[in-house]
Amino acid sequence: MQTKLNNLLDFLSEYLAQRKGLIPLIGMVLILVNLILQFLPLGWLSESNLFLHIGIITAILGFMLAWAL
Repeated sequence: MQTKLNNLLDFLSEYLAQRKGLIPLIGMVLILVNLILQFLPLGWLSESNLFLHIGIITAILGFMLAWAL
């Protein structure tokens, strides 16, 4: 179990080191999805701004990770 986790972390580290802007880009896409959902009558999903909050957190963590790599 521990070797699988180590291999997964090594793979993710090498993958994200070459693609530093991928995680912030995903965060920005989530923010745009939230903007589009605001105009659709979906009830709780469009009223809660769930994708906005997840997108902002993802983008900030992505910028911090890209800076560290």
